[in-house]
Amino acid sequence: MKPLLRFAVAVLAGALATTAATAQTWPSKPIHIVVPFPPGGSTDLLARRVGEKLATALGQPVIVDNKGGAGGTIGSDFVAKSPADGYTLLMGVTGTNAISGSLYPSLPYNVTTSFAPVSLVVSAPLVLVKNPTYPAKTAKELIEALKARPASVSYGSAGNGTSMHLTGEMFKQAGGVYMVHIPYRGSAGALQDLMGGQLQVMFGDLLVVLPQVQAGKIDAIAVTSKTRTPLLPNVPTVAESGLPGFEALSWQGVFAPAGTPPAVVDRLNREINRALASADMVEYFGSRGFVLGGSSPDEFRRFVLAETEKWAKIVKASGAKPD
Repeated sequence: MKPLLRFAVAVLAGALATTAATAQTWPSKPIHIVVPFPPGGSTDLLARRVGEKLATALGQPVIVDNKGGAGGTIGSDFVAKSPADGYTLLMGVTGTNAISGSLYPSLPYNVTTSFAPVSLVVSAPLVLVKNPTYPAKTAKELIEALKARPASVSYGSAGNGTSMHLTGEMFKQAGGVYMVHIPYRGSAGALQDLMGGQLQVMFGDLLVVLPQVQAGKIDAIAVTSKTRTPLLPNVPTVAESGLPGFEALSWQGVFAPAGTPPAVVDRLNREINRALASADMVEYFGSRGFVLGGSSPDEFRRFVLAETEKWAKIVKASGAKPD
């Protein structure tokens, strides 16, 4: 065997041995799940619920660290630059691990190469809601009204570049219509103005808008998933309402730094999927409109790539810029 070939074989053997040793001893200390947002939100709650299950299964404490700021990119960058040893994980979301790649011109991490996708955890549709006084009763009627009177409707969002904003842009592009976008600092202000009549429509997170829909303060006219949500069974999808193929989801999933040993990623994947299948998780999150994930690492990787490409097209076509 030639010296160079012997060296290459030795290096590969050493790497495989190191990976195997890491997998055998992991975990031997606490695991941290970074939530790139402040405490109290759905991502934080989800990380804590998953963390509790992982701690029991793995026999090590699982600590949730909130590192908010810059639309979730600060915490995401922290994980991307952490040691790839399985002890620092990210509860990433649509924005941090798909939209940000095209929205931020100088993002300090790469949404497709800086992470090892572990598992999709949950997804949920957005809901197209309207002020009760606005006459369009369906998404199809809204499109017809906009074609007759372009720019006659204002829609609100939680800010430029958010999934609420870009779903509105996707709707405009798919329907060949124009609405005026009004960005807010968070969804609460947009929802308040929708109920007050300053806005006609918005795409809102299901958990946020559902109480107001149930109270009759706003009307739900479409959901953005491929299928209807059990929480609003009589509300059709946007795809059913004249825009075939339309789908926009708010999703969350676990990521490790790129280079994390595959055996560690696979172990995390198995334990997360087992946690998601437990009766209490299904009841708690399912009753709140979430579809629980449970994908393989490869399935999740392909999903993230598809989402990144989809949202990049919307960002480019709309000219969206972060706040």
